[in-house]
Amino acid sequence: MQAAEVVTKAFLFFLFTKSLIESYLDNRNRKHILANRNSVPEKFQDQITLEDHQKAADYSIAKIKVSKVFNFIELVILLIWTLGGGIEALDKLSKTLNYSELTTGVIFFAIYMFISLLLGLPQSIYSTFVLEEKFGFNKTTPKTFILDLVKGLILGALIGMPIIYAILWIMNALGTYWWVYAWAFLTLTQFVIIWAYPRFIAPLFNKFSKLEDGEVKDKVEQLLNKTGFESNGLFVMDASIRSSHGNAYFTGFGKNKRIVFFDTLIKNLSADEVTAVLAHELGHFKKRHIIKGLAKSIILSFIGFSILGYLADWLPFFTGHGVQTPSTHAALLLFMMVSGIYTFILIPINAMTSRKYEFEADEFASQYANAKDLITALVKLYKHNASTLTPDPGYSKFYHSHPPALTRVKHLESLIKG
Repeated sequence: MQAAEVVTKAFLFFLFTKSLIESYLDNRNRKHILANRNSVPEKFQDQITLEDHQKAADYSIAKIKVSKVFNFIELVILLIWTLGGGIEALDKLSKTLNYSELTTGVIFFAIYMFISLLLGLPQSIYSTFVLEEKFGFNKTTPKTFILDLVKGLILGALIGMPIIYAILWIMNALGTYWWVYAWAFLTLTQFVIIWAYPRFIAPLFNKFSKLEDGEVKDKVEQLLNKTGFESNGLFVMDASIRSSHGNAYFTGFGKNKRIVFFDTLIKNLSADEVTAVLAHELGHFKKRHIIKGLAKSIILSFIGFSILGYLADWLPFFTGHGVQTPSTHAALLLFMMVSGIYTFILIPINAMTSRKYEFEADEFASQYANAKDLITALVKLYKHNASTLTPDPGYSKFYHSHPPALTRVKHLESLIKG
């Protein structure tokens, strides 16, 4: 059997195994949520009504049904791009313009990204204006949706195309170990984007206002002083223009770190609860979870580029995935498309690590804030975000970056002193 045939069979095996596992886990999760739909877990009966619990169950089941449809569509699209000859056809189209190899590669990626944007629109439109609307979460107007789309397209061109140009140049010009230089360049670029995001990119999509004086700001500043955390400001983001979901996050690094609260979070939680949520987020920073995550990303990127450095010169990698004409730009796109298929099994490992970090952040929060406040805040967030309280344990272990509600609350209760 030729090497290309082995590659094709391996690709189809991994692709359909991934799809079967996803479908199996989705069905398990749907059945488990449905079986527990008519009974609020005893731990939450004082805070969550049956109506809210059923809304969360119905919302989760609806998302599962929608994801199954679009996952199937994505599978078909991937097969068309690869074994169906889509990449090969796009390569030939790009070459008809008779530009240099480097410029042809950039055009190749530009056309691909535009086509991908168009193919992804139905899912984005349905999720926003049908699914989220049905459950009362959508606040996005068609005007905001279109503006976001246009801004994203322009930003993608201004940032993405120069990055693609540079990587393709490195692949063509820097010899056998080009992948080391490409990895170093992309790593440096990621740091620049992380630095620039809070100050220059995020404000293009949302308005950020200083956290107003009052009880919330006073308690937050007390917490920051207690933990020795320095930031470049406390901001409230107008998340409510798009959704009623609530959250808070850190962004940037070094002196450019910012703490951002969704306005929906400030609206729905008390000052003590907001402070407890922030203490949890600070826990991620103080426990170096962010740095560890960044380091892992850099290491995996290095491994990925080293593999691509070998595969870019191996003809069966191309022909086995449906690309008959090897090129640097085809190698880069093909690797981006199929690598996730072969590394799918790493998802539960990453999820397990993330859940461990969540427990550690909760433990940190219990030391600098009231664990009871974090519990009530979490329950409110589960309620307002319609997050199911009863996910299937197997599904949760495979996918979820956060522990299930009951597990997390019990852990927090064990941290309450006295």
